[in-house]
This record gives sequence, C-alpha cells and structure tokens, in this order.
Amino acid sequence: MSIRELIDPQNSTLIFIDHQPQMSFGVANIDRQTLKNNTVALAKAGKIFNVPVIYTSVETKSFSGYIWPELLAVHPDVKPIERTSMNSWEDAAFVKAVAATGRKKLIISALWTEVCLTFPALMALEAGYEVYVVTDTSGGTSVDAHERSIDRMVQAGAVPVTWQQVLLEYQRDWSRKETYDAVMDLVREHSGAYGMGVDYAYTMVHKAPSRQKSEHRTLAPVPAR
Repeated sequence: MSIRELIDPQNSTLIFIDHQPQMSFGVANIDRQTLKNNTVALAKAGKIFNVPVIYTSVETKSFSGYIWPELLAVHPDVKPIERTSMNSWEDAAFVKAVAATGRKKLIISALWTEVCLTFPALMALEAGYEVYVVTDTSGGTSVDAHERSIDRMVQAGAVPVTWQQVLLEYQRDWSRKETYDAVMDLVREHSGAYGMGVDYAYTMVHKAPSRQKSEHRTLAPVPAR
C-alpha cells in the first residue's frame, strides 16, 4: 500500500468522528450548513460504492448530542461507537472496528479538526495505516486551528482530500455504469455548481427531460415592442 496509489472502494474505509450538534456549534472555519451537506454527501458516496463505514460519537448525552440524523440515515444499520475519550484511537472498540474492516487506507472526517481528527490521525499513522483527512467534512474552532492542524497531519504523512475528490476517485471511469446514475444523482443533489452543470448538460445538450416531479407550465415569451 502507498499514498501514491489511488483510493478505491476495495482498499479504503470511511470514518466519521463526532458529527454532533455541540461539536458543530464550535465550528468556525466553514459554513456549518455546507459542512453538513459535504459530510452527508461523503457518506452517500460510501454507500454507493459499498465502502465500510464507521461512525463514532463522544459524550452524547452529557455534552455533544446525537449524531446528525441526516448522516445516520445514510447507513441506518451501522451502530455508532460511543466514547468518553477525545481521541478515538485510545478507545479499544473503535480501534477494533477499524481493524475489522481489513482496510489500510482510512478516510477520516471529524469535529473538531484540531482534536478529534488530529489525535487519531497521528496515532493511526504511527500504527501503520495510511490516513486521508477530508478537509471539507471536518471543522475546527477557527480558520487557524483548522489549517494548522491540517498542516501538522500532512507533515506527519496524512493526505488531505475533499469529499468530491473521494467520490470521483471511487468512480474514476464514466463507463462504470453500475454506479454512474447514483453518482450523478449525488452530484446533482450535493455538488452545487457542478450539479447544476450536470442538469444543464442533460436537459439542454442531451435533451433529457427536466428532473422536476410536478408539472410546471411555462408561459410563452412576449416580445418587446
């Protein structure tokens, strides 16, 4: 295994750490609605490609609140691992769950970047795993806190990626029709301008019908006089 290899659905696992309300309140480096959109999109990407996923939460009832329902709804059969430790890698159940995937490429998202992402990322690297930190599904308590933490992890050997990069690295070839439609649906739902561009190409260039579910009749234009 090498960080020079591309990630794919067969060699990686997705890990979501502490995407909980109280942790979200403290995020200051990224718009929190964008953060949620990106994180849910990454989870959906994992589901499309049947990638193993791990959810973990910290002090749910005493401080942090429940993991975002929209995130858990993507994998309703996955049970989150509850912790007391800020550092997931110091939780035996979490480390056991990671080992059970049999994957060495760990794609990790977490709140907050400077604690709940950095700590396990550094220890996973030390344990011989390859770590890919998803910068736009993770959030820190300031721009500086987020960026300096990413710098620290990169210097230690972690690889920074974004959620859409992971999605497209999984798909890689548009001839893979078994996942093509699901990827395009995900892009149109979560990828902003890219998704709008896909809709435009489908309807204006390829003359596909609009995705609207109800009839919206358009009035004919009236030329100016």
